[in-house]
Amino acid sequence: MITSTANPAIKAIRKLRERKERQATGLFYCEGLRIVGDAFDHKAEFECVLAAPELLQSEFGKSLLQKAVTLNVPIHELSAAVFTWLSQKDHPQGIAAVCKQTWTGLGALDLNPGDLVTALDAVADPGNLGTIMRTLDGVGGKGIILLDQSTDPFDPGAMRASMGSLFNLQISRTSLAEFVGWKKQTGVKVIGTSGEASEDYHGYPYPDPMVLLMGSERQGLSPEHFRLCDGVVSIPMVGSADSLNLAVATAVVLYEVYNQRRTDGSVRGGTR
Repeated sequence: MITSTANPAIKAIRKLRERKERQATGLFYCEGLRIVGDAFDHKAEFECVLAAPELLQSEFGKSLLQKAVTLNVPIHELSAAVFTWLSQKDHPQGIAAVCKQTWTGLGALDLNPGDLVTALDAVADPGNLGTIMRTLDGVGGKGIILLDQSTDPFDPGAMRASMGSLFNLQISRTSLAEFVGWKKQTGVKVIGTSGEASEDYHGYPYPDPMVLLMGSERQGLSPEHFRLCDGVVSIPMVGSADSLNLAVATAVVLYEVYNQRRTDGSVRGGTR
């Protein structure tokens, strides 16, 4: 059992909080019963599993450790004090993992009828990115494209906000120039959003498949992005606020697209 925070392996894992360390190693840290369980369900590539027996009371959590044993994933036992030092939660559940990052090359992101992808330009807030991933997963979206200087989807804040949805999406990172080339090659339709657009998001005839392109939190879509779009829609505002949070605005449009495509009532509800 590891009982010291000076342990080199533990110090290295804690450094994964930093983006430069995640980029250098290609690894990321995830914590909690649900997220680690999702990592197993979606066959993530594990470096190791971390467990604190004093904190791990859940039978489900213990079953995850058994999965790690079955799959020959290294397990590191930590004291409660060391696990809490490593954790970013107030009440850690006693299980975490280090996994390899998985990226999908833009050329491998093949779109078929029914597919829905979100492209984000320079999204800066990890919480916004994680919430968008969770919402996109909720509507059955296929993937997310991060343009230029977007934040890291493997950031701990993005991981927490995504609630494990990161494992269920194809994630691509590319430049605007490469995105333009991919759009021309595939012929996929891109729909953007802007408060200045004349088309209301509600009832707009969204193409299938499509990419929903959202601008940055501060500036929205740039002129370059506008020129990319096959259509631009707006979300009406009638109060004193002049804009919506990026994650909220994205969710509003994604669910409008989803509702237009929905053909039956066999939908699993969820509001948490």
